[in-house]
Amino acid sequence: MFLKAIGRGFVTRSADTTARREIRVRVCGGYVPDTIRAEAGVPLRIVFRREESAPCSEQVVFPAFGKSATLPPGEQIAVDLLPEEPGEYEFTCALGMLRGKLVVIPSGRVPA
Repeated sequence: MFLKAIGRGFVTRSADTTARREIRVRVCGGYVPDTIRAEAGVPLRIVFRREESAPCSEQVVFPAFGKSATLPPGEQIAVDLLPEEPGEYEFTCALGMLRGKLVVIPSGRVPA
C-alpha cells in the first residue's frame, strides 16, 4: 500500500486498487478545515479530533448521509462516508452552531 498526498488529505490504495480518501479535521471553536473536498464514488474517511470541552462540539452530524458520531475530547474518531452524488453537503454539531461543508466533485477529478 502507498500514500499519496492530495491537498490536506491522503488517498490510500490497497492491492485490490480500491481507494479511500482520508481527511483529518480538528474541532476547536469550529471545524478546521471547515470545507472538505471529495470525489463522487470514492470512499471518504474523516477523522475528527476534538480539542475542546464545549458541549456543543460533542457530536458531529452529516444529515444527508444519515450519520453522526460522538467526539470525546482528545480522541480521534473516524466517520466513513461514500459520497455518490456531486454537490455540497453540510455537517454540523448537534446544535447546528458549528458548521462545515463537504464538496463532492464529479468522478475523475482530483479534489484540491
